[in-house]
Amino acid sequence: MEAVRVAEAGDAETCLDLATEFVAGLAVRRGAPLLLAGAGLPADGAIGPGSFEGLLKDPGRRVLMGTLDGHLCGLGMGHLDTLPDGRRLGRLDICYVQPDARGVGLGRLLLDTIVGWLTEQGCAGIDGLALPGDREAKNFFEASGFKARLLTMHRPPE
Repeated sequence: MEAVRVAEAGDAETCLDLATEFVAGLAVRRGAPLLLAGAGLPADGAIGPGSFEGLLKDPGRRVLMGTLDGHLCGLGMGHLDTLPDGRRLGRLDICYVQPDARGVGLGRLLLDTIVGWLTEQGCAGIDGLALPGDREAKNFFEASGFKARLLTMHRPPE
């Protein structure tokens, strides 16, 4: 059975392991460094042992652990952002489930739990990012009621 709970200090190592798996899956995708930096993770993907201690203590961020039959196999993260007009915007940073635990609803439960927390914080909306060509992420978001609202074009300095 799948379940979600708020991550605790003792989960930092598992958070690190799951985030490392998440990053490894993004490493070859265009735009990954900017997505990671926005999530509070190192843009180069080099997540260190102390990366999660601060994230777990941040009151403007929620870190969740997903379990399947008691086994920790999912990580969800979201944070609060402020729009230029002062309204709050929720940001979904990570919604990751290990491949062997997918297809049973744990990812959706993680997403719904983060969305619930962000909604409770008074967010005007919630953004989740999908990298170019990541059809699986786009389909996941759309099945959860998300709609594309902006396409960001990027050009690094020459």
